[in-house]
Amino acid sequence: MAVALRYLWPLLLCSPCLLIQIPEELMEPPVITEQSPRRVVVFPTDDVSLKCEASGTPEVQFRWTRDGVLFKPKEELGVTVNQAPHSGSFTITGNNSNFAQSFQGAYRCFASNRLGTAMSHEIQLMAEGTPKWPKETVRPVEVEEGESVILPCHPPPSAEPLRIYWMNSKILHIKQDERVTMGQNGNLYFANVLTSDNHSDYICHAHFPGTRTIIQKEPIDLRVKATNSMMDRKPRLLFPTNSSSHLVALQGQPLVLECIAEGFPTPTIKWLRPSGPMPADRVTYQNHNKTLQLLSVGEEDDGEYRCLAENSLGGDRHAYHVTVEAAPYWLHKPQSHLYGPGETARLDCQVQGRPQPEVTWRINGIPVEELAKDQKYRIHHGALILSNVQPSDTMVTQCEARNRHGLLLANAYIYVVELPAKILTPDNETYMAVQGSTAYLLCKAFGAPVPSVQWLDREGKTVLQDERFFPYTNGTLGIRDLQANDTGHYFCQAANDQNNVTIVANLQVKDATQITQGPRSAIEKKGSRVTFTCQASFDPSLQHSITWRGDGRDLQELGDSDKYFIEDGRLVIHTLDYSDQGNYTCVASTKLDAVESRAELLVVGSPGPAPRLELSDRHLLKWSQVRLSWSPADDHNAPIEKYDIEFEDKEMAPEKWHSLGKVPGNQTSTTLKLSPYVHYTFRVTAINKYGPGEPSPASETVVTPEAAPEKNPVDVKGEGNETNNMVITWKPLRWMEWNAPQVQYRVQWRPQKTQGAWQEQIVSSPFLVVSNTPTFVPYEIKVQAVNSQGKGPEPQITVGYSGEDYPQASPELEGIKILNSSTVLVRWWPVDPAQVKGHLRGYNVTYWWEGSQRKHSKRHVHKGHVVVPANSTSSILGGLRPYSSYHVEVRAFNGRGLGPASEMTFSTPEGVPGHPEALHLECQSDTSLLLHWQPPLSHNGVLTGYVLSYQPLDDGGKEQLSFDLPDPELRTHNLTNLSPHLRYRFQLQATTKEGPGEAIVREGGTMALSGTPDFGNISAMAGENYSVVSWVPKEGQCNFGFQIWFKALGDEKLGAHLPPQYVSYNQSSYTQWDLQPDTDYEIHLLKERALLHQMAVRTNGTGRVRLPPAGFATEGWFIGFVSAIIVLLLIFLILCFIKRSKGGKYSVKDKEDTQVDSEARPMKDETFGEYSDNEEKAFGSSQPSLNGDIKPLGSDDSLADYGGSVDVQFNEDGSFIGQYSGKKEKEAAGGNDSSGAASPINPAGTLE
Repeated sequence: MAVALRYLWPLLLCSPCLLIQIPEELMEPPVITEQSPRRVVVFPTDDVSLKCEASGTPEVQFRWTRDGVLFKPKEELGVTVNQAPHSGSFTITGNNSNFAQSFQGAYRCFASNRLGTAMSHEIQLMAEGTPKWPKETVRPVEVEEGESVILPCHPPPSAEPLRIYWMNSKILHIKQDERVTMGQNGNLYFANVLTSDNHSDYICHAHFPGTRTIIQKEPIDLRVKATNSMMDRKPRLLFPTNSSSHLVALQGQPLVLECIAEGFPTPTIKWLRPSGPMPADRVTYQNHNKTLQLLSVGEEDDGEYRCLAENSLGGDRHAYHVTVEAAPYWLHKPQSHLYGPGETARLDCQVQGRPQPEVTWRINGIPVEELAKDQKYRIHHGALILSNVQPSDTMVTQCEARNRHGLLLANAYIYVVELPAKILTPDNETYMAVQGSTAYLLCKAFGAPVPSVQWLDREGKTVLQDERFFPYTNGTLGIRDLQANDTGHYFCQAANDQNNVTIVANLQVKDATQITQGPRSAIEKKGSRVTFTCQASFDPSLQHSITWRGDGRDLQELGDSDKYFIEDGRLVIHTLDYSDQGNYTCVASTKLDAVESRAELLVVGSPGPAPRLELSDRHLLKWSQVRLSWSPADDHNAPIEKYDIEFEDKEMAPEKWHSLGKVPGNQTSTTLKLSPYVHYTFRVTAINKYGPGEPSPASETVVTPEAAPEKNPVDVKGEGNETNNMVITWKPLRWMEWNAPQVQYRVQWRPQKTQGAWQEQIVSSPFLVVSNTPTFVPYEIKVQAVNSQGKGPEPQITVGYSGEDYPQASPELEGIKILNSSTVLVRWWPVDPAQVKGHLRGYNVTYWWEGSQRKHSKRHVHKGHVVVPANSTSSILGGLRPYSSYHVEVRAFNGRGLGPASEMTFSTPEGVPGHPEALHLECQSDTSLLLHWQPPLSHNGVLTGYVLSYQPLDDGGKEQLSFDLPDPELRTHNLTNLSPHLRYRFQLQATTKEGPGEAIVREGGTMALSGTPDFGNISAMAGENYSVVSWVPKEGQCNFGFQIWFKALGDEKLGAHLPPQYVSYNQSSYTQWDLQPDTDYEIHLLKERALLHQMAVRTNGTGRVRLPPAGFATEGWFIGFVSAIIVLLLIFLILCFIKRSKGGKYSVKDKEDTQVDSEARPMKDETFGEYSDNEEKAFGSSQPSLNGDIKPLGSDDSLADYGGSVDVQFNEDGSFIGQYSGKKEKEAAGGNDSSGAASPINPAGTLE
């Protein structure tokens, strides 16, 4: 008994053998474990095997029935019985068509032992022979073109579904379309036949998958008689032939409805459901809409379905009345149970179906109707009930339900045993759960009769007083809405009439996991990336994790793939595609609980391609129309706004697509207006707010018939390119407008305002040259398109002109008005139109500078041009130089060129001068400054002097002081009585009689403001016979002069000391020559005998050289002379190099043509009233120039050589240049008229 208790307790809670195997020494009712399917179809050469296997103890015995009669496999010839334990299966070998058919029938297997009998379902065995097509005489089918015809197939019947194919003798499939269709019955239907259908080898092939054979029908000869009078007719249904029919559809199975129609033009099929909308998610349309397939039929699909066949002449229809029925299915399937003595056993058998199934019961395989009436069972509402069961009531029952669509069978046993109570759950088990959840404390008890179970606390009181505690019938205790104080010990007690037992269960309540920040839904564009974030709190004593799921599947980083990046509660998805959209869930979990938060990702972008392009209504092609339809494109989560319909002509313009127009996004078909003679291949592109999507696959090609041109060329013009011709041109028609393979142009012309005959010529090129015409005569012109089908519409008349000649007259100048010193207004009278000899395009105004009123230029200067429109007779010339002479010419021009010129000379008045050049400051003392300047480059008149103004910058109370310097030749001025500690702003202006001009401004102060001279970073380096002293002038330090003295140390007899040399502070460096090699020198920097700085240097070399007696070669004048010759040679070489780089040899006149006076203002001639500086730029880029910075003076060029007149040049920033004037300035004063190269003492463009 103890052994039985240990092994049989799982049977109370679950089906047999689910958790453990029952030991052989214990009894077990028989249970069918494997059986053949309800329908077995066998074919020749196949072995026939019927399976029936069952478990049970004692060993199960098997028996079979066939068609309700006992069948003994062992006694049948050719039958082999499986000898394996627990098996009653048998096999029929040596099968052939006749042998297998002798075993056909309905089989049942019964498995029995001492505890009862289990029964298999009914197995229907069917034998099928080799399929053969019945012999028949196939006569030719004759039909007139345009009529309908049906080619029958009628394949042999088969228990298994077969496949039908229509092919020709070359094993090629017969092409099917809207006109030619194979029905579900295998027949081939022609809605209307064409002469191209005339073939003698229409062959129906039947494929039998069960026998793996294909057989074919005799070929059918279809003969189509051609006719010239094909009659249009409205549609008529070929299948079904009547107006309505009734069908039964099985629940869960597919429903197939079919409508095939004939007519001309070919009808189209539409499906309707009057009782409601079609279930779009389960309906598909096949075979060019002729077949409707509804998947997984449900009760809601019951009702009427209509098919409509339509063409331009009318329609026909058929109504399918569909009734949905169902084979039996379980609502409550009877289950096997163990019972204790005295209990009531109840087996529920509840089924449903349409029509309602009939339910019958069997006990141990025997129908209850055949059992004795004194049995303890009773049947109530489909349930089998036994009261006060005893061990002798152990049995196996069968519940069977059937209707006309199928049969259900269930075996369930009632096993009555006596066993003491036992708790199978381990004692002292610990359970953990989180707050707020429900805990389940297990107490699996077993016994017969079934023991009662109760839960107690430590004090022995029941725990069910708390409404949060609830028990289950299997002994489990549930505790909902757990709290932290629910942690503790709980006791389970199980008892029946034989004994009672107790175990303890320990409960620990943990903190619940919570998501503190979940991911948020997002809408992202394709190709971008998205980031989801998730944060959660956990019980600190539990291991935890955060994982991600996408549409129910776990996500993880995929090796080398960079699609997903998961870290610290973040999920990053890179390179989004439409397949990435869906729901993404963050799962925060421990071993006790898991919580999740979900976000939705939508990936948006341009639409997908529109599938399934179809062309219909081809009979409209003769009117250059066709209907194009397509299936909706995937909108990729952004509504489709429109569809763009394009076409390509692979003959005329391959791989170039042209738009035919756009239709709204809710439209999936349109009738297209086409052009004649175009090879149309269509495609459709869906467009939403993210732009156009991928184009659809290209449609098949259709060709429209030829037609006469519908348009004529545009932009017809007549213009001559010679004085005696006229060139007629036009914009040729695009190939889409030809309406034929080729197009030509009929060109007509005649003189205007004459009613004479038109001259004409037909050409292929888009131009025609008419020769021997008078000069500039108007002509009427017409150009008409012509092709093989006829002429285009009557063309419009265009007026053109023969060739132009140069204008014969010059404009008469009215006068020149001086507006200011740099601007004048030129006026002239319009030229006589008869003298223009063409279309007056405008006037060309040319002018150039001849020189200043003080002195004329000897150079050729650039001419300015202004182009004035024909309707204007004046022009403003601006940007002129004041106080100058100009020459102006005015010419009329037409398309041929310029006419003769009208000329005039004018002068501009004086203006204010430009700013003086190079204002420099030199410190003289603590209270005085010497100012140096150069005259302005642009005098703009006669200089009358200068105005000098200055003002302290640091003392706002003092006003600006100004005074005139009336000498225009003045170049320096000494300012005294300046404040030694103030910084000044100096302003200098040149003046003419028109007043002062633009000022030049400098800032600076006296020697006291600069402080002690600072020779920062002074250094000296030496060679063998020279030394270079360098220093960095201090920023803001006033420029001043000082002396450098090199004093030799040691043997005084080697030579006299070198004399001190005068140097400028801003010079930055000084080089002393004529030093002795290998000699030490002291270097003294002196100002007014005061020592500013002292340093030492040693020359290189191996020994000293005694100086020779003084001769003329060591005299300063000789060294200066030689140096001057070397400088002149260098300048000459540089000028030669520049001349050579400008193009080599050229005449003096050519050279003068490249020179531009600084006062000339070039003007543009491209547009009206604008000026061009192109020539000036070209000149400026090649004009020779020399840098005005002269190297620092050496020992052979001291101040003493220049007497008392010193002109020290400075850059604008005040740095010393080192240029001296004296008689050099006087030489420069007379050189202003020279056109030579610029130099520091002869600036380019100096005014006279």
